[in-house]
Amino acid sequence: KFVERFKSAEMKTVKADDVEMQPPKNAGNLAPLRGMKDITSRDEIYWHTIQKRAEDICNAYGFGFMETPVLEEASLFSKSIGKDTDVVGKEMYLFEDRDGAKVALRPEWTAGVVRSYISNGMHTWPQPIKVWNYGPIFRHERPQAGRLRQFHQFGCETIGDRHPGADAELIVVAYNFLKELGIDVNVHINSIGNLEDRQNYTVELVGYLRSKRSYLCENCKKRISKNPLRVLDCKIGSCAPVIVESPQIIDWLSESSKNYFMKVLEYLDELEVPYALKSTLVRGLDYYTDTVFEFYEEGNIERAQSALGGGGRYDNLIAQMGGQSTPAAGWGLGLERIVSSLRNKEDAKKYLLEKEWSGIFFAQLGEQARSRTLRLIEDMRKQGLIVKHNLAKSSLKTQLEIANKFGASHCLILGQKEVHDGTIIIRDMDSGNQEIVDQNKVISEIKKNLKNKTKVIKLSGSNL
Repeated sequence: KFVERFKSAEMKTVKADDVEMQPPKNAGNLAPLRGMKDITSRDEIYWHTIQKRAEDICNAYGFGFMETPVLEEASLFSKSIGKDTDVVGKEMYLFEDRDGAKVALRPEWTAGVVRSYISNGMHTWPQPIKVWNYGPIFRHERPQAGRLRQFHQFGCETIGDRHPGADAELIVVAYNFLKELGIDVNVHINSIGNLEDRQNYTVELVGYLRSKRSYLCENCKKRISKNPLRVLDCKIGSCAPVIVESPQIIDWLSESSKNYFMKVLEYLDELEVPYALKSTLVRGLDYYTDTVFEFYEEGNIERAQSALGGGGRYDNLIAQMGGQSTPAAGWGLGLERIVSSLRNKEDAKKYLLEKEWSGIFFAQLGEQARSRTLRLIEDMRKQGLIVKHNLAKSSLKTQLEIANKFGASHCLILGQKEVHDGTIIIRDMDSGNQEIVDQNKVISEIKKNLKNKTKVIKLSGSNL
């Protein structure tokens, strides 16, 4: 009865990454929780490519890696993100630990980065602090296409620099990262000004929204009094006409805010980053000020939950959380949505990185040979030779077939006779020629045969 109840409550078919997630009939209670998803080795090529591209582009732009805990005090997020936001009010994984402390799984990166900046005294370091992060985020919401309860983000933050060039640099890093993955991107951008600008605008917006209240969804009706800017971020279709006709915040910006925003756009023009001004773009978190932006894949714009990511400036957040007044800006990209985009691209293969290896496959016959094989593979690894093998197979024919499947250039063959003689067979997989060499000289011989050429293994399901 328990299993049946579990199946009906937690194992309903949901959609994520545009693929139906339905556990096998015999999965019982071993399927992942609703909204959670395994990343298996069949998807390695996508995740390997994304992580390597992220690391490379951050190194090129001078961002250093930063990791913050998955678990933080719950008050960290309510203070920074805003207690009236959907993220904190509805979606955050909140619970008490064994000590009775209220803790939460991180629903986004920025709050943890700011907490780390303050607690580690980074204001004393040379400024600006430029960091990137990569890892899982948790939000309890209805699983759907492109949205999971545990998902992954890649993000960048620049702390300690209030200059339009810093905003533009952050945008160009995300833009180039996506372009290098073969994803054509539209950048939507807006300015929400400073706190005083927003207060003046909010008065006008609330008056307008009250006059259109009957056309709004139930959530937006509540937002009018609690957090009216969030209405502009609503993805419900019935609210769209009201949002389109709403007053534009750019008309309420101070001269200093307008000038700052114009300089950001001038930098983007100089960098040849295409963008579109979107007057209703506000983002969903309370800490943003001035520049805000989102990234959309071409042909996939304005659909609910279609943004690949976004971010903006948050100059007041560090002081709000108890640190010194420090300007900052950043963004985050949803990696599951990026993986889904890569899967759907016809020419995705040319953008995916392949893992380099030496082109050597090690075949063995017999228990003594298997033990000696592991020792020789370890010696080769220390010499920079990455060797493929399959110790579970005892048939030479089967192992040679696997070597061919990997596209190996050479196969090392070690049997009982070779163990006793202290020799090993090197087989050229293209010509079929074989030579017998001393085991102590196999590394130098194989390097000579390879002639500094490398082969690659294509990471596809058929190879795993």
